[in-house]
Amino acid sequence: MNRSLSRELVFKLLYELEVQKENQLEQIDLYIENNEIKDKKTIEYLKEIVNGIKENREIIESLISKNLKKDWSIDRISKVNLAILKLAIYEIKFMDLPYKVGINEAVELAKKYGDDGSKQFINGVLASIIKENSEE
Repeated sequence: MNRSLSRELVFKLLYELEVQKENQLEQIDLYIENNEIKDKKTIEYLKEIVNGIKENREIIESLISKNLKKDWSIDRISKVNLAILKLAIYEIKFMDLPYKVGINEAVELAKKYGDDGSKQFINGVLASIIKENSEE
């Protein structure tokens, strides 16, 4: 399974976890079983991302919050967009995925699963985070 397909599976799981915030370990196992994911690398990648986002939740959510427009809060972001942002930020910041690849993959997910403004929103927030981090 290629990385883009694996990333899409991770996104779908992250979305589910955003909606149902309980029993994460049980949900991960059920998700793997229900989607008949057999590839060990994909399962490892999926678990690494979900656990990494959980462990670094405060950092990731802070980056998102700091890079929203003034009258916006993280609570206003759709669950789809939030899952995409968390995935992209984790991969770029903690897995050293080149930011251009991370942004492109996130925008592709936004085109496929988000609403009409998702693509621009995701691109804008991620570009702002990258710009902020390159200035540090």
